[in-house]
Amino acid sequence: MNTLKTRNVLRLSLVLCLLFPCLPSQAQDESVRLNTLIDMFEKEQPAFGVLSFDYSLDNARAMATSGLDFLFIDMEHSPFDIERLRSFLLGMTDKRSILEKGSLQPDVVPLVRIPAAAGSEELVAQVKQVLDVGAYGVFFPAIENREQAELAVRATRYPQYNGADDFEPAGLRGRNPSNAAWYWGIRDYHERADVWPLDPNGELLAIMFIESPAGVENIEEIITVPGVGGIFIGPSDLSTSMGYASPAAPEVEAAIQAVLASCLQHDVPCAITTNARTVEQRLQEGFRFVTVGVDGGLPAGARNALNLGREAAGRQ
Repeated sequence: MNTLKTRNVLRLSLVLCLLFPCLPSQAQDESVRLNTLIDMFEKEQPAFGVLSFDYSLDNARAMATSGLDFLFIDMEHSPFDIERLRSFLLGMTDKRSILEKGSLQPDVVPLVRIPAAAGSEELVAQVKQVLDVGAYGVFFPAIENREQAELAVRATRYPQYNGADDFEPAGLRGRNPSNAAWYWGIRDYHERADVWPLDPNGELLAIMFIESPAGVENIEEIITVPGVGGIFIGPSDLSTSMGYASPAAPEVEAAIQAVLASCLQHDVPCAITTNARTVEQRLQEGFRFVTVGVDGGLPAGARNALNLGREAAGRQ
């Protein structure tokens, strides 16, 4: 074989290994956690992310190498465009990192907030589409009661096989995992695409947004739904729904602390938006994952908040 053909074969082999699970033993080990955020929850390490509204490939590349732990892709307040989401997720694939780590675990985990209102008919369809292109979890806006949280969890799950210990809550997700399995780079997607911590080996997160007085009042029944992987407090919407112009109102802060207390009691990861002024305080209070800004590269304020948060968490 001449030199040119040899080089072409080597290049093809490298591409195939990057696209399919033929990496070193760590990537082939089914026990390796793919969802970095769950991995951090289990290790009780704080995680940092930003809200993303920019679906460009340039931003995907910037976010993939940002040093963040997760990306909050907000499709509630930006267009619900699955094809753009698919391209964006593919753009976040850092082949060099995969090769160097020998692991399919992404450095920055993409999670999506859907626009469908809690309990609506559109919710199940939107969750299915978001997960089928490869997202590692879903943020559900404005959850206010147990029934809405149960529907959110059920929408995130496939129906389980007969005899499964975690058969309930019964899954509603239709089965067509080909694109997600290809994006994750695994052959056992159906087994691993379940909600954590209901399934300890699950790689998907169903995270409930608390944004109203009803959500705060019913936090105990929401947080105890099997399959709820985390709670995210939305201070701006919460303050507005409570009738206050600013999240800094003492009544709003009291509601935030009530939700956090429930999360701490039940050992459920709790999240909130932060900035350079508040990130250290929120970590000290017990918040397990936080956003430190919005995307568009990583603005100076978000970078400063990220650095302060990492320093406070002992993650230099």
